Amino acid sequence: MPASNRVLGFVAVLIVLGQGSLVAESPIDRFLNRAVDMVNRLGQDNSPPARPRPQAIQSGGPSIELSDLSRPTLLEAKLRSVLKPADGELRMTVPGGTARRGDFSLGSSENMAGHLLVLDGNADVYGHLRGNLVTVRGDVVVHPGGVVSGDVLTLGGEVRDEGGEIGGEVRTFRSTTLLSPAPRVEPDPGALQTILQRSAGVLGVFLTLTVLGFGLVMFGRQNLETVSDTVSHSFGRAFVTGLLGQILLLPTFGMLVVGLILSVAGILLLPFAVAVFAMLAVIGIVGGYLAVAHALGETYTRRRMALGAVIGSPNSYRYLLIGLLALVSLWAAWALFGWVPVAGSIIWGAAFFVSWLLGTAGFGAALLSRAGIKESFAGRLLPPEALTDEYLWATPQFGVPAGRRPGTRTPSRGL
Repeated sequence: MPASNRVLGFVAVLIVLGQGSLVAESPIDRFLNRAVDMVNRLGQDNSPPARPRPQAIQSGGPSIELSDLSRPTLLEAKLRSVLKPADGELRMTVPGGTARRGDFSLGSSENMAGHLLVLDGNADVYGHLRGNLVTVRGDVVVHPGGVVSGDVLTLGGEVRDEGGEIGGEVRTFRSTTLLSPAPRVEPDPGALQTILQRSAGVLGVFLTLTVLGFGLVMFGRQNLETVSDTVSHSFGRAFVTGLLGQILLLPTFGMLVVGLILSVAGILLLPFAVAVFAMLAVIGIVGGYLAVAHALGETYTRRRMALGAVIGSPNSYRYLLIGLLALVSLWAAWALFGWVPVAGSIIWGAAFFVSWLLGTAGFGAALLSRAGIKESFAGRLLPPEALTDEYLWATPQFGVPAGRRPGTRTPSRGL
């Protein structure tokens, strides 16, 4: 029993202490909270923005009319042009008034006639101002005994009447474009920097296409060669098919989406169908472009072999690499000479047109050959004997097999 009483007493003390902590904060907790607040304040920059030294703005610059403050947007537009001087020196003329920069104070014994414009500072009025008052990035404070006979306008500030008198209207605009920082003007890159940036971009695209092409050769060489043969032997038909495919791509996608939406099961399949359609479009375009590169490289390599050049290993990897180098050469020329005013635009236009032309033909070849599955289409417009490896260096007669050139070997097509 004594032990149980001690346990119950200890629990009761804990409950009382817990309830007390809910009502009042302990000194230790109060000290820790204050320490955390001090650390947070040290990390924040609560210091007010630096004010310029109070000074009078020299006259002789653009004229800023302050007699009518009913249209503050027009005044703001004029001030925006004045506050960005070209030579770094601020000048302006206020007809019938003065312009100041920095904090300005009108003494209680002073009687100032005319309008007053204060930039980047507060205007403290203790005396009598016979005119309008405008502040930019500053407040207007009318102290006891202070009088402003005209209107008061603040752009990015506030008006505090602490017992004075304002005879006209008071307008306050806290949000103004004059408060926004000036847009940072980046210097134009030089010719060398432009060349390096564009060359890096062209190199990145070339390496990406090379990696994709090698992967396609590794896992789908037969399909790639079929599309490549279709480009080589039916370029015109492939280009027309690719052009029609580009025109009908979006309408086909729209019809697919509408058709799936009209059915209950189609709505559930819509995300999957959209993803598959986008994937097939990308595969057709990129795969067709790689097939064009393969066809260019194969044609170039076989013609060199026809001239007697010794090629170590004529395979699809070599064809693809040579073709991509040929395609990227135009963009490399643009990267090197694109900074030239007229020639750069011409080179860019030529590179874009050639890339679009060959890409369209490759896309059409991918559609005609069903992504390389329909092998029978490749070379349909040519007789079978014209599709042998020898047709590139020996001119065959239709119906007669082409003869080999003496002293040469038949190149292998595969890997």
